Amino acid sequence: MPMQLTNELGKINVTDDVIAVIAGSAALECYGLVGMASRKQLKDGIAELLKRDNLSRGVEVRRENEETHIDLHIIVGYGTRISEVAHNIQTKVKYVLNEVIGLRVDHVHIFVQGVRVIS
Repeated sequence: MPMQLTNELGKINVTDDVIAVIAGSAALECYGLVGMASRKQLKDGIAELLKRDNLSRGVEVRRENEETHIDLHIIVGYGTRISEVAHNIQTKVKYVLNEVIGLRVDHVHIFVQGVRVIS
């Protein structure tokens, strides 16, 4: 179901896929993030690293009781502080969605699916 935003010029319908792609792109700009992981697929306990064109597969947009929740499934770089990476992603995603779409995000949930060595 598309999200409907209203401004002085009229109404704007934004689908969840668009929100997911914007959130995934914003997250990829953060230091320590190797990439997005598929939220549905774990093969032999190893998270699948998604390519840039599949960003929305690692992001889920939910609405609960008039609140917007964004779930991000990520893979972080080895040697980075996971809590700092997660906090930076949460802050960046909230800021970008507010600035680009005008969407107030209430919660950004981070699910770390794996750790990869960055070469």
